[in-house]
Amino acid sequence: MLTQEKTAELKEFAKQIRVQTLEQMATRGFGHLGGAMSMVEILSVLYGSQMKYDPRNPKWDGRDWLVCSKGHAGPSLYSALALKGFFPVEELLTLNQRGTKLPSHCDRNKTVGIDMTTGSLGQGLSLAAGLAFAHKLRGEANTVYAIVGDGELQEGQNWEAMMFSAQRGLDNLIVLVDNNHVQLDGVTADISNMESLDAKFAAFNWDAQRVDGHDLNALDEAIEKAKQQGGKPHAIIADTEKGKGVFWAEGQFNHHIEVSREAADEAINAILKQ
Repeated sequence: MLTQEKTAELKEFAKQIRVQTLEQMATRGFGHLGGAMSMVEILSVLYGSQMKYDPRNPKWDGRDWLVCSKGHAGPSLYSALALKGFFPVEELLTLNQRGTKLPSHCDRNKTVGIDMTTGSLGQGLSLAAGLAFAHKLRGEANTVYAIVGDGELQEGQNWEAMMFSAQRGLDNLIVLVDNNHVQLDGVTADISNMESLDAKFAAFNWDAQRVDGHDLNALDEAIEKAKQQGGKPHAIIADTEKGKGVFWAEGQFNHHIEVSREAADEAINAILKQ
């Protein structure tokens, strides 16, 4: 259980991730706002409580790894990294600009702190499984985390990765599903219904939990519980809301939208008052 002080710290971290992500998108004028905002609490718990990392030594061999499979949501991950000191916060304003180190999708060759290049949806879970397997073979204690979207789990490659991970007993792999119920072409349930995701993972011999993806304590407790369970990979289905925290984006279909300076300022002011 998080202490009251730690919960307040993570809540403030989540606020700042949202603020800095809006600043990025307002500078560019558009972005993948909905999916970036739905996973903010996940990022807050990972980088504020659970993951082992060193911003001064981003390639530290003992670090935990993160594969953000939904690479188009990179801006919120960039915000978390900058706020934790991987690179100056000022660099966030170069998002997707000419010569930037912060492309619209995650790129390990460009951005300090990004462990895996992603963006081609449906591939990140396989990459994470490969990393976890490599650490297992070497007898290393690193934990590999992956953030995947519910829509991308429609890709068959994920289910092959699930079978492989269970067969190899990759208990050093923790997958967090940003289950925001919307994908590029519409509501996920209308395109190819993925429910019930926790039952599906469990059927593939994974340790599976389901939590409120915007509840910091619930996320932290789920990760702690996963770390105590040996022999199986772990899936945490985080039920989230697209555009969470941005009042004019919540509950909207908004995979890639325009973000004006005025709209961003209104949302930032509202976030900071919470």
